[in-house]
Amino acid sequence: MRLLLGLDIGTTAMKTALYDEKGNLLALSTQEYTLITPEINVVEEKEEVYWEAFCSGLSELKQQVTMSRDDEIAMGISAQGETLFFLDENGKSLRNAIVWLDNRAEEEAESLRRRFGNEQCYQVTGQVSFEPCWPAAKILWVKNHEPEIFAKTRKFLLIEDYFIYRLTGRFATEGSLVCSSTYWDIINKRYWPEMLDFLQIREEQLPVVYESARIVGTICPEAAAELGLGANVTVCTGALDQAAGAIGAGNIKEGMFSENIGAALAICVPVSKPVFDPAGRMPLHYFPLPDTYMIHTFTNGGMTLRWFRDKFCQIEKMAQELGAGDAYDLISKEVSEVPAGSDGLMMLPHLAGSLAPDVNAKAKGVWFGFTLQHGRAHFMRAIMESLGYILKRNIEALGNMGIEVKAIRSLGGGAKSRVWNQIKADINQITLETVNTKEAGTLGAAILAGTAVGFFKDVDSAVSSMVSVKERTTPDKEKQEIYKNGYRMYKKLTADLKDCFDETK
Repeated sequence: MRLLLGLDIGTTAMKTALYDEKGNLLALSTQEYTLITPEINVVEEKEEVYWEAFCSGLSELKQQVTMSRDDEIAMGISAQGETLFFLDENGKSLRNAIVWLDNRAEEEAESLRRRFGNEQCYQVTGQVSFEPCWPAAKILWVKNHEPEIFAKTRKFLLIEDYFIYRLTGRFATEGSLVCSSTYWDIINKRYWPEMLDFLQIREEQLPVVYESARIVGTICPEAAAELGLGANVTVCTGALDQAAGAIGAGNIKEGMFSENIGAALAICVPVSKPVFDPAGRMPLHYFPLPDTYMIHTFTNGGMTLRWFRDKFCQIEKMAQELGAGDAYDLISKEVSEVPAGSDGLMMLPHLAGSLAPDVNAKAKGVWFGFTLQHGRAHFMRAIMESLGYILKRNIEALGNMGIEVKAIRSLGGGAKSRVWNQIKADINQITLETVNTKEAGTLGAAILAGTAVGFFKDVDSAVSSMVSVKERTTPDKEKQEIYKNGYRMYKKLTADLKDCFDETK
């Protein structure tokens, strides 16, 4: 049998999915994990936590569908960006992986700004500024604060690269993932020599850069034995999770727009050539199709709602454990009973800094305007509305670049809530579409792998046959004025609190 194995490595959960060669979902597993956050701005994870989540997920797939060692399997990976691994000469991790949310490297980011300037950063890498979350700053932080680790590091890998290495023994990456490292030249498609010199690292310490949907190699015997797989597993380059999700949602052509609320709120807008924002706010990324690009930005999104669920929704979590419904569905039901605008309650959902178009690594979460009339459901709705305002902020920035958004294609966990979909449609006064794809990230990774091994003619034909619009949510005109005022207040709070954020650690 010919099968597609799609792996979606998220910030707080990993999804493993098995598809047939026509793209039909056969089995799905989700494994959650808890990040290591010992102090503010520090976010790490043990590499074995990721690998064990994959092993557990694959084991669950085998319980759902029969897999033979003779099956011909093509595997692709949808991966979170910027999470960095440090491997020694034996391919073993020297320290915990530094997760993309980590913002401790502020001094190092500032040194990169002084050396190169944000304008050069944008023109070379597509990232609008040097920030502490980018891998270049992370490497510099380790060099400055953990010199013994830096000296022993033989390979600097992102999370997709690490899994490819564990599976094949080869060091490979691809453009959509490495472009936010700020040490890769997005136009010339090569590592940035001047940056490598400044970081005091060599190109051979980094993986070879492939296009997406390319074969890297077959699974190595050690990995096959550990995972209980046969030798006919072909490992292919995948994509940044949001780019893979865009493919899985059918967003592969210029003029389309998709948003994904998972651990992050991310937007993807494919473009046929490099388009730079005159205001210098919207990042440019490489897309998983050769010589195409995307306007892409993100900020922590679903992470905020998950944080609230874990801290303040024990009843809903207990109900889920008892089989009384999904906790997020129960939250959505409560949110539906609160009026638009949350009776004046506002939130800034920046629990780990904010990114484009309002970049501020020091931004924090803020509740504003709560009174004696507000209850817990108001706070939950304010979280959902705050992500709608961030979405509107990005659409506004795209408009300033001459890119018109006519419809929003929504995916990720946030797209499962009709209440949240209506909120986003109402705030932006734009129709929101969801698609028939259950798991866009794993499907996008599977499509790329299937294309690499020849199961599909190309990505376009695979998407055309597999992805269709499932539901459309039209905006409520009566909510327009309420959310217009809410958006104005959101922008004012974001601007007025900048000095306060700067004074915090």
